Amino acid sequence: MLNVQDLVAAHLYASEEAVIQDALRVLLRERSDLRIGLAIYRYEHEDISLAKAAALAGVSWPQMREILIERGVQPRLGPETLEEARIEVQVLRDDFEGQL
Repeated sequence: MLNVQDLVAAHLYASEEAVIQDALRVLLRERSDLRIGLAIYRYEHEDISLAKAAALAGVSWPQMREILIERGVQPRLGPETLEEARIEVQVLRDDFEGQL
């Protein structure tokens, strides 16, 4: 059975933490259900904005809003700080540019 230490011993990664970080990146890239679940969790527990949750989930802002509603999570509307507003504007710009 393959284990984390084997990848480090083979000099494929510098550390066990690097193996785990890479594995998590690949897992989240391949599994949209996990990205969405993580985005919802962070939205509820870490007070990230709707735009940040959408970016983490890999969906548009309107899609993330609908996903939250479908899962019984009430979206918080409007940024609380100027920095959050700037981030949301940038995420929306990026989303619109991607659709062109």
